[in-house]
Amino acid sequence: MTNHQGDFIWYELMTSDADAAAEFYGAVVGWRVRIFDGSGAGPAGGYRIFGTGEADVAGLMTMPADAADAGVRPCWLGYIGVDDVDAAAAGTVAAGGRQHVPPTDIPGVGRFAMLADPQGAPFYVMRGETKEVSTSFAQTTGHCAWNELTTSDQAAALAFYLDRFGWEKGDAMPMGDMGDYRFVNHHGRMIGAVMTRRPDGPPPMWTFYFVVDDIDVAAATARGRGATIHHGPAEIPGGDFIIIAGDPQGATFGLVGPRRGQTVQS
Repeated sequence: MTNHQGDFIWYELMTSDADAAAEFYGAVVGWRVRIFDGSGAGPAGGYRIFGTGEADVAGLMTMPADAADAGVRPCWLGYIGVDDVDAAAAGTVAAGGRQHVPPTDIPGVGRFAMLADPQGAPFYVMRGETKEVSTSFAQTTGHCAWNELTTSDQAAALAFYLDRFGWEKGDAMPMGDMGDYRFVNHHGRMIGAVMTRRPDGPPPMWTFYFVVDDIDVAAATARGRGATIHHGPAEIPGGDFIIIAGDPQGATFGLVGPRRGQTVQS
């Protein structure tokens, strides 16, 4: 089978120090890193691939100078698979979103565009050239297991993504003054959630949670290598634990995994 329209098919870290980020995530998540030869993407030094050894999961690139000059901070971005990149970009703009990078071809890889939803959260859309199935989003170690949107207008954001990508509104979990934590489903499985941002919190953004074998070991390793833990470890329904953190370059990321009763000193 191939991926469906609306599937998350890839994740990408844009950072100010690719070498340091590669070392950091290799230690924390256990990823192996390699250069994607002939990608034609990114500045000198090449586009890099994070993988588990069995599958490629995400990309890594140094932030373009013009983006850094414009004040863009290191961040993780998700790629949503679409059947028609040009139509997805045009539809996003027509719905009140923005186009940061127009539809562009990467030879041998596919066509993509970098967009932002009407509340300002950035994301990519892409149609790959091959029929290979992406397993970047999967409930297994080293892969992304959860896609979480924090936004200034939950109802409007939900309407935007449901209309664009065929997602379905799932159940809600009350969060007190912050309103509901609204789950999102796609083709019979839960892929993430949408929540309202705190007034004093960061701007609308996606946070991606990568699976680790032991949340305490991963959290301590991240902290010991310069990360800032913003939240957790905190238990979630089902018995796993999460953390939300900022890596040493400032990109926000999430981790999810079991608590096995073993910790390491930071």
